[in-house]
Amino acid sequence: MASELTEEVLIPAEPPDPATAPAQGHAYGRRFTLLYALLGVAALAAIGGIVLASTGGHVGGGPAAWSSWKPEDSGQNGAKQIAAHVAREYHLPSGAQLVEVFSKPPSVSPGSQNIPLHYVVKQGKGQNGEPIAINSGDTIQYSLCGLGDSCAIATGTPSVQRGTLVRREILELALYTFKYMGGVKNVIAFMPPTPGSTPKYTVFLQRSDLDQQLKVPLTQTLSSKTPLPNTITRREQQTIDSTTESKVFSYSLSQTQTGEAVLVLSPIPA
Repeated sequence: MASELTEEVLIPAEPPDPATAPAQGHAYGRRFTLLYALLGVAALAAIGGIVLASTGGHVGGGPAAWSSWKPEDSGQNGAKQIAAHVAREYHLPSGAQLVEVFSKPPSVSPGSQNIPLHYVVKQGKGQNGEPIAINSGDTIQYSLCGLGDSCAIATGTPSVQRGTLVRREILELALYTFKYMGGVKNVIAFMPPTPGSTPKYTVFLQRSDLDQQLKVPLTQTLSSKTPLPNTITRREQQTIDSTTESKVFSYSLSQTQTGEAVLVLSPIPA
């Protein structure tokens, strides 16, 4: 076998026909040109894929949009648009909307009165108890209200998962608010109570609490498809808990000596 291979190698090839050599040369040249062109296209496609992956699918001269939707107005009108947009996205397994969301300047309504809130005081471990001054220009207040008595969610069974979905909705409200409402530093969101009880919990978020989330597109924090209570992924559960769990307080109202309303926040016992 080795000798056969050697003999085959030593057999000289016949010289090319001079009449056909130029044509063959041109054919090979065209083939190499086509091959290099295809390789170039493949390389560009690979680079394009890397760019799309690193920018979340955005191409162009400017930065990627933070969200696919944004309010048309600022201030309280913008907050109302955010409330309406976000509320429509959240549902119970029955298909009913989870809650209605109402926005307004920070205030309390004991009886028929509407008293502006001027301060928030956080009490308990790790809190210094110093008042945080708030006003209608730097604070948006949301009330999440079900269709039952005292704003409770009227249908379905209360569960930890449903409470998590409510906090997810509050997180989304806060992210839109801080991103698009210039000058807003605080979001107060009153949570719906369980059936048969009165509202007693609120989420208090400050812009600095969500600084990292505001630097990346919304879809990197929350998935674009709003889940049902029982379909929240582990990743989103961790995101919701890390951003909102420590910001849930029980609340009460107090007054200063000059009659200004104070929202007093107390940590929830573990």
